Amino acid sequence: MQKFKNLICYGLGAATVIAIIMLTSYTRPDSLGQGSVTSPNTTAATTAAPKPNHAAQKVHAPEMPATVDFAGEALPMDNFDAKERFDRELVSNCFRHSATFLFFKKANRYFPIIEPILKANGIPDDIKYLAVAESALSNAVSPAGARGFWQFMPGSAKDRNLEVNSDVDERYHLEKATVAACKYLKEAYNDLGSWTLAAASYNMGKAGLKKRMQAQGGTTYFDLHLNSETSRYVSRIMAIKEIMKNPTRYGFHLEEKDLYAPMPKFKTVTVKGSIASFATFAKEHHTTYRMLKLYNPWLRSASLANKYKKTYQIKIPVEG
Repeated sequence: MQKFKNLICYGLGAATVIAIIMLTSYTRPDSLGQGSVTSPNTTAATTAAPKPNHAAQKVHAPEMPATVDFAGEALPMDNFDAKERFDRELVSNCFRHSATFLFFKKANRYFPIIEPILKANGIPDDIKYLAVAESALSNAVSPAGARGFWQFMPGSAKDRNLEVNSDVDERYHLEKATVAACKYLKEAYNDLGSWTLAAASYNMGKAGLKKRMQAQGGTTYFDLHLNSETSRYVSRIMAIKEIMKNPTRYGFHLEEKDLYAPMPKFKTVTVKGSIASFATFAKEHHTTYRMLKLYNPWLRSASLANKYKKTYQIKIPVEG
């Protein structure tokens, strides 16, 4: 008898479960298309994707120029590898809009400082684009410790008579660092025989590049199998030059008002001793600590010990 009762209970329980499943699975005809389960013979209503309220952006590949050169050395257009390496850098810099726009803006301020120094040292004008590739014309700091527009490491800077210590770091002195870069590049050109190789050595070091040339029997930059960074380096400089010389061809439209003006007028103050506080020094010369640092980024601390009694020329902004 007890077994019979148990069977009845089990049967009622199973029937209840089946009923619940059927009720929850049932779909009224007017609820279709609202996320409910439908029968196999019913087509669920679909919602069309909203149409954009603007035209889709058209993206065009930048046109490869017929000729490209760096300091008078032509890109070998019959070398598919060299051509594609250049194309990669052209595409990359064309579509890095904010960064490339800033190249143009800052070049208007800093190229007039760099260009006459290059000319005075017998260095091709195209070398200024190396500074763009190195630092984007800013006092950048690399993970390895290179600093300034020309990205000198401390040892290389000292080898070229730049002062580097906690108070003074002339890697941040644009004029002096540009002279130091000229010295390196002229030495490299005289040793390696071309400006493309000299530029490549600026990236990977002259000794390392000469070792690769000897091992591979290569005599030109585009014939060498180098590390990925140096393989792209000269192509990047050439692409930056191409874009900056032909901005509208590559979609960059700027007016004179969009560019950064040259640094406002300044005077120089000769300092031969120590300065206890640059904040006080700035006030004494009718400027601010902030402006003093902007005009003299090579002054790295809040004071100047100058224990060797060197002579420094400090720029002070003037009105008018």
